[in-house]
Amino acid sequence: MTVNGRLRRVTVEPRVTLLDALRERLGLTGTKKGCDRGECGACTVLVDGERIKSCLTLAVMRQGAEITTVEGLARGDELHPVQEAFIRNDAFQCGACTPGQIMSAVACIDEGHAGSAAEIREWMSGNLCRCAAYQNIVAAVADAAKEVRR
Repeated sequence: MTVNGRLRRVTVEPRVTLLDALRERLGLTGTKKGCDRGECGACTVLVDGERIKSCLTLAVMRQGAEITTVEGLARGDELHPVQEAFIRNDAFQCGACTPGQIMSAVACIDEGHAGSAAEIREWMSGNLCRCAAYQNIVAAVADAAKEVRR
């Protein structure tokens, strides 16, 4: 599979999730293990440009896929507009959900679902924040959407 623009060969048992392959085999610990049941969204990554919860897919099912994790968004020292917007809008507290929120926000904007606060809330609803920073997360997504549209 290609992970963050780099071809990676990973040998795993058929039962290993993509989340565990990324974290334990490739050392990409930015993707978080939250509930391990697909309910919280902390493990959200992009696979072939679409957001998925990596705890719900097996690594072997993603053979040949293009996977982007939170570590793959920045270009060198230049943060992705969504990462910058999360910082500007103080859209995180404990940080447990932040990587998944950021990856989902990137997809939300790319999918064209950032037209209003209500739309952002709806399309980001698969990502939970135990600190309840939702107002700032919505503001960050709206902020980043303006930047991306330029």
